[in-house]
Amino acid sequence: MRDEITTVGVIFGGISGEHNVSIKSAATVINALRDNSNKKKFEVVSIYIDEKGAWWSGDISEEVLKEGSSFLSNHIVTSSPSREFTRLPAGSEAVDVWFPVLHGPNGEDGTIQGLFKLTGKPFVGSGILGSALGMDKLAMKAAFAKEHLPQVTYCKAYAKDLLDKERKFHLIKQIESELGFPCFVKPANLGSSVGITKAQTQKELIDGLTLAAQLDQRIIIEQSIKARELECAVLGKKYISASCVGEIDCNSDWYDYDSKYSENSAKIIIPAPIKEHIAKKVRDLSLLACKAIAVEGIARVDFFYEEDKDSILINEINTLPGFTSKSMYPLLWAASGINLSQLVARLVESAKE
Repeated sequence: MRDEITTVGVIFGGISGEHNVSIKSAATVINALRDNSNKKKFEVVSIYIDEKGAWWSGDISEEVLKEGSSFLSNHIVTSSPSREFTRLPAGSEAVDVWFPVLHGPNGEDGTIQGLFKLTGKPFVGSGILGSALGMDKLAMKAAFAKEHLPQVTYCKAYAKDLLDKERKFHLIKQIESELGFPCFVKPANLGSSVGITKAQTQKELIDGLTLAAQLDQRIIIEQSIKARELECAVLGKKYISASCVGEIDCNSDWYDYDSKYSENSAKIIIPAPIKEHIAKKVRDLSLLACKAIAVEGIARVDFFYEEDKDSILINEINTLPGFTSKSMYPLLWAASGINLSQLVARLVESAKE
């Protein structure tokens, strides 16, 4: 019986602004892998990366999951691991399949996927290329444009542009001319709406660019449009399928970090109250978008629906979507007939494809 059990290494935390979201997501995934329907199929090795980059397994990792919040390695009385990665922690040698539950840099951008490749063991989600393209919004949008996929008008900028007075001036004028106000300013390589601002004026645009430049060297500025926000989940490698479509009904002006994770979060509507031809287009575009940037295994594709034009625009792909109680990805699959326990099991199995 033991030979039939797959040992799953769940890695979470990380040096990221989404550190605590990752912990909550990991707790959901691990509880599902350990529930009654899966306990004879899977054994879990949990590995926590703290906010200084130290890797922890065993009791420390399990305690973080239990508490649902982070700690720093210098708060531990016992000797702590090196802050520089030197080796995988104890228990890693038994892992059959890796399951990253990491958000943001080092977790979604292909970095840890490269480490998984070196171990020679399969892992949940996209490979190095798909992860890197999915993480960098500028690279992703360039790939979408190459495949003629519909998307919002945007401009690109670099943090170093803001250091030169003349380049900064021309950048501001370009954004005002091509996009106008309001517009959204985003760090290219962060998720969960971290660092995103909505600019209504030139001053707010400059402030937004300054903030984004503190978080990332690459910046994207998008035109603001009047649209509904739709999302679709994708599952599988060899055989990729798309879920039903959900909608985010924001209480705030836009779907910011607080809307996603606060008690007064945005309302999630599943299935989205849209016509069937729009739902089909969203599902079809989800698969095309994933194909365009080599995304597989797990993804959530976000869209804008301009109802007055009856048109769909791709916003972005999240290659490691959240698994918190408020996360759209597991909710979409639940509404599509795959409950949480079945979902995590299928994700692990998809890694072996």
